Amino acid sequence: MAELKGALIGCGFFAINQMHAWQDVNGARIVAICDRDPERLRLVGDRFGIERRYADAATMFADGGFDFVDIATTVASHRALVDMAASHRIPAICQKPFAKTLSDAKAMVSGCAQAGVPLMVHENFRWQTPIQAVKTVLQSGAIGEPFWGRFSFRSGFDVFSGQPYLAEGERFIIEDLGIHTLDIARFILGDVASLTARTKRINPKIKGEDVATILLDHENGATSIVDVSYASKLSKEPFPETLIELDGTKGSIRLSQGYRLEVNGPDGVAVSDASPQLLPWASRPWHNIQESVLSIQQHWADRLAGGGETSTSGADNLKTLALVEAAYQSAASGRPIDIGAMLR
Repeated sequence: MAELKGALIGCGFFAINQMHAWQDVNGARIVAICDRDPERLRLVGDRFGIERRYADAATMFADGGFDFVDIATTVASHRALVDMAASHRIPAICQKPFAKTLSDAKAMVSGCAQAGVPLMVHENFRWQTPIQAVKTVLQSGAIGEPFWGRFSFRSGFDVFSGQPYLAEGERFIIEDLGIHTLDIARFILGDVASLTARTKRINPKIKGEDVATILLDHENGATSIVDVSYASKLSKEPFPETLIELDGTKGSIRLSQGYRLEVNGPDGVAVSDASPQLLPWASRPWHNIQESVLSIQQHWADRLAGGGETSTSGADNLKTLALVEAAYQSAASGRPIDIGAMLR
């Protein structure tokens, strides 16, 4: 198979990780980049040796010469850029959050489907090594049928220093971080029938919520709690680890701080290290996320070359985005939200 050629739109904070990962992906590489900021375009182009540089996405699409596009911009531009990719019949990866509204996301999925091009959301958290390890244990049947879970990301890490725009949005932790944790809950325990949420703002310097607690009723009968916080002052900072507790009919799984994976089953207790790999270009503590970026982009390249739907396709991500919208609705109303009704 010929090597796939890609174009990256958006050369901001997180896109650096994506560019590093593309250099390590087998079967794909980036040949063009686009950003409205000439300095960011220069820095990324020089750093990664990309000669084709554009300030305008429409011009880049008109020039062509690439097999897919990686959209690494903020959410406000996603609808227009995905629509542009569909109109040129170019497969697209889109950064999370997928869209500003669920109706926009549905239209984006429909547009790409009608154009016959793959669409994947860059929802990389489920590709983290420890999350994949939990899924593997659960699928092995070691703890029987799961009936309860907790997916927790509690931290006091200063995310605003690297991404100051996060402090300005009316929505914060559910849309930026909870979206990942909700997707992990879906990935591990299956789709959700209904949801109830509560939120708080502890940091007076930001506009949005920085604490959220969400109760999920899964379609298979399991119940789980998703709790996320950037206001938790802990003796040992766990950022950026997602901690997991699962109870099943035959045992339990605990993914605890430091990537310690404990499985208690009928044959006793097994403890293992689920630590991510520290890639040559990665740095602690971000290496967990950085490794997952490589994993999801390799998954995309493999699927694009061989066919088949991606794990976090646009259609699949509608179900995660619906949970985000439902969480805000529930927090505002104080009532549970029917997820099926939102997706219809």
